[in-house]
Amino acid sequence: MQFFGLGAIHNERLLAGGNRSGKSLAGGYEMTLHLTGMYPDWWEGKTFQEPVNAWTAGDTAKSVRDIMQTLLLGPFGNTDAYGTGLIPGELIHRWTNKHGLSDAVESIYVKHVSGGLSNIQFKSYDQGREVFQGTSQHVIHLDEECPMEIYTECLLRTLTVNGIIYVTATPLLGLTDLMLSFMPEYMPAPEDFAKGLN
Repeated sequence: MQFFGLGAIHNERLLAGGNRSGKSLAGGYEMTLHLTGMYPDWWEGKTFQEPVNAWTAGDTAKSVRDIMQTLLLGPFGNTDAYGTGLIPGELIHRWTNKHGLSDAVESIYVKHVSGGLSNIQFKSYDQGREVFQGTSQHVIHLDEECPMEIYTECLLRTLTVNGIIYVTATPLLGLTDLMLSFMPEYMPAPEDFAKGLN
């Protein structure tokens, strides 16, 4: 709840925790609210009154299909099951398929309560920084830690539309630059850093 609520005042957030603790589910739930505009009465986080453009991304296209696509859309491999995920089936206008990976979806168009269509695209870090260039995005959910150059590129996409970016991750790589940007209290003191060089 604190993670959700902080979205109202912070455009960058991190939800870090152990494996299988519900981080991706929390991120997918928030994404669904933004795509549909159907915020519950108790919601204290960021809200958008118009349809949004959004990205969700993970390590590989396969992991994105297996985790985020399944969470949002429903089990892959059976289009009849699409609409059984977090996004209500009656609000799914259409989807497009991704080339190069069976049963993977490129994007979903979602009916927004305002009457327009939101759009979410699925991306992966192994595609490189270049695929994260160009367009403005209202919401970006990064599931698991990404390279700092991709994070910076994503952050730039949100600036002109007062958008948000959030990361749900288990910090398996330790105190990387990305993790330290959210947790500066763990930054080594200069004297400790100097000792490490000797």
